[in-house]
Amino acid sequence: MKILLTGGGGRLGTELRALLPGIVAPASAEMNITDAAQVLDVARREQPDLIVHAAAYTNVGGAEKDRAACWNANVVGTRTMAAAANAVNAKLIHISTDYVFSGDTGGYHEDDTPGPVVNYYSLTKLVAEEAARAAGDHLIIRTSFRPREFAYPVAFSDVYTGQDYVDVLAPQIAQAITHAHEIPHDLLHIVTERKSVFELARRRKPDVQEGTRAQAGVTLPGDVSLNTDRWQVLVASWSDGRA
Repeated sequence: MKILLTGGGGRLGTELRALLPGIVAPASAEMNITDAAQVLDVARREQPDLIVHAAAYTNVGGAEKDRAACWNANVVGTRTMAAAANAVNAKLIHISTDYVFSGDTGGYHEDDTPGPVVNYYSLTKLVAEEAARAAGDHLIIRTSFRPREFAYPVAFSDVYTGQDYVDVLAPQIAQAITHAHEIPHDLLHIVTERKSVFELARRRKPDVQEGTRAQAGVTLPGDVSLNTDRWQVLVASWSDGRA
């Protein structure tokens, strides 16, 4: 199975390249995701079975200041990748986010209605999911990950999430990619258990200071933890040979 990856130099892409040897990950200079002609040329040359679209604008605060850049990367880029997938009959795996939910309740299932979004980054990622659905064969994976080390001196104790460190979640996402053609769903949640960002931060940065989302400088959802029952059933079926 040949896999074409966008965002290969990013946080998740770097992990996936190590976990999935042979994955094709052109640099942005060779495949600018907003350049439809360039993307189509690469897709036709490589003829992938899967296109894993991991490239994204992910700076939540920066998105409020540079909305055009965020929209182009997250929405226009996804439209381009969906069109390329259709052109070469590839399945599109689109990496999305828990931020498509309002954060009012937490424990969100795949079938729960998303929104209303609380910031501009969230808006672009929600629209990007619809763009990904233009691919005739697609799988949207909602996830959320941090670098291997927590990068900030303060972590919020009133923001709840299923987020985890990228080296924890990337192997699960790689497993989904490997089994992509066996997955009977077009939407999956792949995260870990519900926790506060402060609790997560303390696992790898014990001296992190506790803060609240009022300090963020941008509106953040309160609880975007995701239900992963659908994913757990799939993993169990693969481990016992049912699929």
